[in-house]
Amino acid sequence: MHLPPARGPLSSWLIDHLRDESDTPCPPAASTEPWADEDLQLALWCCYELHYRGFDEVDAEAEWDLDVLAFRASLEQSWIEWLRAGFWAEVEGRPSQLLRELIDNDDGPSLAAYLQRHADRDEFREFLLNRSIYQLKEADPHSFGIPRLEGPAKAALVEIQADEYGGGRPDRMHAELFRTTMRWLDLDDTYGRYVPDVPAVTLALSNVMSYFALHRRWTGALLGHLAALEMTSTLPNRRYAAGATRLGADPAAAHYFTEHVEADAVHEQIAAHDLCDSYAADHPDAVPDILFGAACCLGLDNLLAQQLLSGWNAGARKVAS
Repeated sequence: MHLPPARGPLSSWLIDHLRDESDTPCPPAASTEPWADEDLQLALWCCYELHYRGFDEVDAEAEWDLDVLAFRASLEQSWIEWLRAGFWAEVEGRPSQLLRELIDNDDGPSLAAYLQRHADRDEFREFLLNRSIYQLKEADPHSFGIPRLEGPAKAALVEIQADEYGGGRPDRMHAELFRTTMRWLDLDDTYGRYVPDVPAVTLALSNVMSYFALHRRWTGALLGHLAALEMTSTLPNRRYAAGATRLGADPAAAHYFTEHVEADAVHEQIAAHDLCDSYAADHPDAVPDILFGAACCLGLDNLLAQQLLSGWNAGARKVAS
């Protein structure tokens, strides 16, 4: 994967630095709305990607470049401040019950219902394009939590992740199933292909997972984020499958969605009880962290849904080649 085009002074400095084309000091990184800041989110995404697969033209040692790590920390400061201001709450209780209450009280726009009943092929294509930023690395951020756990919580996370990675069968890995769905609508299924095309909020959805994954202090939030994904997956994926079928998808093209209808019904219980409740039993002070991660997941997903639906309702679409 190649470095994407810059979107402003932050990402421009980082990209030039990674290419050894600049030795100037990095610019300040404060942002009042970091979730919508195209420059900040792209710069963060590039910093985090160094810990996943990296970039073709960047030395692997750049992962531990001290200037890049300091730059990333400056970006993260306004990012975590905004996340905490919007989604943090002091809570007590059993995480599984608190997570269910949080999800039941979520009143965000239903992107899944629109895709099921109303979306045309271009709109469904744009949805897949945006989803590809995370889905082509599905499960990878949450796997960072495995070495930080022990006992029942560790076993629960490994059980979920094993399914995400296809149970040892490469063709059943969820990222591979998603590639089949992308090809149905003539999208390029290359990892990271659409990073230059997606808005800041799509990058933010990926970045919040990476932030929790790379900071051991936020292990509880990483688990809560995963729980929210699993607990809100079954019904939307049933709707996505119906919408894809309505638009002409064959069973193979819709398989990514139908697979999640069944798998996540099981994962929901594992994530809520075996994972989050077990982790909280050993780390009672982490209950607010777990709910924070879940709230970040739901809140950012709602912001993306609102942005996509607003664009479609206004007749504006991004149709990438």
